[in-house]
Amino acid sequence: MSKIEIAPLQIPSAEDIVQRAQDMIPMLRERAQACEANRMVSKETIQAFQDAGFFRILQPKRWGGYEMHPNVLNKVLMELARGCPSSAWNVMVLGVHPFEVGLLPARVGDELWAQDSSVLVSSSYAPFGTVDKAEGGYVLNGEWLTSSGCDHAAGGAFVGGRVQEQGETVFCSFWVQRSQFDIVDDWHVVGLAGTGSKKLCLRNAFVAGYRSHVIGAYDESSHGGVNNLYKMPFFYVFYAAVSSVIIGMARGMADLYIEHMKLRQNINQAVGAAVNDPFIKGRLGEAHAKILGATSRVLQNTDEAWSYASQGRLVPLDVRIRHFSTNQFTGGECFDAAHMIFKKTSTRGIWMNSPLQRQMRDILVGANHITQNQDNIGELLGGHLLGNPLPQPNPFGAKA
Repeated sequence: MSKIEIAPLQIPSAEDIVQRAQDMIPMLRERAQACEANRMVSKETIQAFQDAGFFRILQPKRWGGYEMHPNVLNKVLMELARGCPSSAWNVMVLGVHPFEVGLLPARVGDELWAQDSSVLVSSSYAPFGTVDKAEGGYVLNGEWLTSSGCDHAAGGAFVGGRVQEQGETVFCSFWVQRSQFDIVDDWHVVGLAGTGSKKLCLRNAFVAGYRSHVIGAYDESSHGGVNNLYKMPFFYVFYAAVSSVIIGMARGMADLYIEHMKLRQNINQAVGAAVNDPFIKGRLGEAHAKILGATSRVLQNTDEAWSYASQGRLVPLDVRIRHFSTNQFTGGECFDAAHMIFKKTSTRGIWMNSPLQRQMRDILVGANHITQNQDNIGELLGGHLLGNPLPQPNPFGAKA
């Protein structure tokens, strides 16, 4: 296939695109209840995100993308999740996959975006199904759970699977087209219900070899190229984006708490207005510090990784370990911060018509994501700091 050239769009500044996200918070708040009730983000909201350019932030310029610093997406997610965590989660998932396309042979992007460079791709990376080698590629069968935003992904999905290569089991990602799977609506959950994270069913779906890659690989062969953005480790970009959404959820919880407490009168007459209660103020201050600490770490880690990638260099192994590991503590920290202030709302926070309880449930589910596995990653990071050898296969990719 000949190279497809798409006329470059007017690329906004980082400040402008983050401001667009911030300006959407009131609209997202208004739609959040309906989003949860419908168990998916509306087409109108997805179109608003398209119009704002959020899905182009990490898309290669070859296909009309902006190819921006990953922190632009992270900051956008931190704003959107203040208004509606489920909607922000869709932007995170659907907005990271253009980065993954940038790691694959150019013919993949040419095929995906040949007619429309705004087409989206969803995913389900956990290796639920089976993968068998076939001539020229692979055959996939099974059911892949929790594909967030799949109803909006006309470009298909990336699904994960284990493959035997030279006597070793490797974890790969495969791009399957929308015509190759059915969507089963099984998404009935306690939080993030609006993400529409439904099941994908594949039956004898053939995937050409060039439409797959070893998802944890990190060396010149997997992240070579000439575009510096794609020197960033894929897992790092993905995990940091998840952490950013959860930070935004916690920020949204603090927003709601402040609005709630400014109007509330304390039952304790000696205290009077809730804003005078030392414990209400103290919990908010402590929660704010936790959220700010998590925010600073994710943005700083990404900036440090970018300092290498933007110069055309791979991020060193020790730096990758530190970033990949410490970002995974975000979910636990933000859940602790949110729960701390939620408890001070007393019974007023538990009513189903209160956005506080929905925000709390969304944070609970977001913090349960595999990218926020602070228990196992804490042990791995601590072992590394103590000089223990890394487990094999190395979860941080090849040494660099």
